[in-house]
Amino acid sequence: MAFLGTINIIGSGLTAEQLRLDVISENITNMNTTRTEDGEDPYRRKMVVFRANSGRDNFRMAMANAMGASNRGAEAAGGVRVTEIVEDETEFPISYDPTHPDADENGYLRLPNITLVKEITDAMAATQAYSANVTAFNTLKSVISRGLDLGRG
Repeated sequence: MAFLGTINIIGSGLTAEQLRLDVISENITNMNTTRTEDGEDPYRRKMVVFRANSGRDNFRMAMANAMGASNRGAEAAGGVRVTEIVEDETEFPISYDPTHPDADENGYLRLPNITLVKEITDAMAATQAYSANVTAFNTLKSVISRGLDLGRG
């Protein structure tokens, strides 16, 4: 059943975008955290890195199908996966606030490298990608349902 592979692809996209939204939420939550558990630096923005699951075997599989050869068990799992969550290495912005407990001896405070506009933009993009995957799933569900209806008639 070929549609099961499609469901796996859609599911991988939904899972990856949900993790991306979770990381964005964590960034927004910590945008005022000037000291992390280690007590040294402010919170550093995190980003999710995706990687496609398909690629190299697709041509080989297409050739095997065209020649009628069996390639059962050699199907490449498509979709996307999260390879890692990386920290943004941009510099911390500096603010002058001598009354803050985390300010240095000159009164300067290092703030997290998080911009609310950037986080909201990333969240909107992740939400749109998530929505596109939901639409693809609903379309597949409709196609499967119509196929079953044809089989009954």
